[in-house]
Amino acid sequence: MARLIEPAVSIRVRVRLFAIQRELAGTREVALDLADGADVEAAWTALIVRHPVLAPGRASLRFARNGDYADPTTTLADGDEVAMIPPVSGGSGEAEGPARAGAGAAPTRILELREAPFTTSILAELADALAVPEDGAVVGFLGRTRSTPGTPAPGQEAEAARHAGRSVDSLEYEALDTLALRTLTDIADEIAARFGVDRLAILHRIGEVPLGEPSIAVVAVAPHRGAAFDAARYAIDETKARAPIWKAERFADGHVWIGHQARTGPEEG
Repeated sequence: MARLIEPAVSIRVRVRLFAIQRELAGTREVALDLADGADVEAAWTALIVRHPVLAPGRASLRFARNGDYADPTTTLADGDEVAMIPPVSGGSGEAEGPARAGAGAAPTRILELREAPFTTSILAELADALAVPEDGAVVGFLGRTRSTPGTPAPGQEAEAARHAGRSVDSLEYEALDTLALRTLTDIADEIAARFGVDRLAILHRIGEVPLGEPSIAVVAVAPHRGAAFDAARYAIDETKARAPIWKAERFADGHVWIGHQARTGPEEG
């Protein structure tokens, strides 16, 4: 009598692609069947079999599992979502809506991804929303779309060279909403622990941002100026380095993705 062969146990995961990877693969999402016990690296390997054009980007990738940054050795389960995180918008140097205090309470944090444009007056609006009588310092930062190009993401060097000497027409931002908002919350927690600043706002545009318009606003409110300055600088630097928000510089006849490999946590030291 022939012996029955047990079928191999498998899991199905959903892989999400963003920015340059989405463009190269021609899709935002790929379903993969993997062996039981497979890890994130196995998902990447299976993805490359399906879309070999993505392989050169491995060195600059980070990964996320179900909305949290994850190591390549993280074990996957059936139904998991795996996000491949290409270089984010800044490096060093309305999705689910804003994270705010409860209804009827003065907010201590305003953390938001926003499609609607805002003007320079947003700094005063945020300061008025956050400040209490004990606060003697408000520090605001506004990032604007500029005409000069930035540093191209790995793999975009040739495309950047094609546009050398040209002015940027606009920026296009794309985000992994849930993880981006969670990252902003982590940054706000770190600011409270490091600098004692609890009243903070970080607003980041998504979608197209025309030349000269604000793309990010940061406001830190505190009793004393030193803490407010430190908090505002930390907020903008860490947002640019860690939040899964991707930026493309758009020209008249093409675009270039900008950025560096994401950091998954605060810089050491």
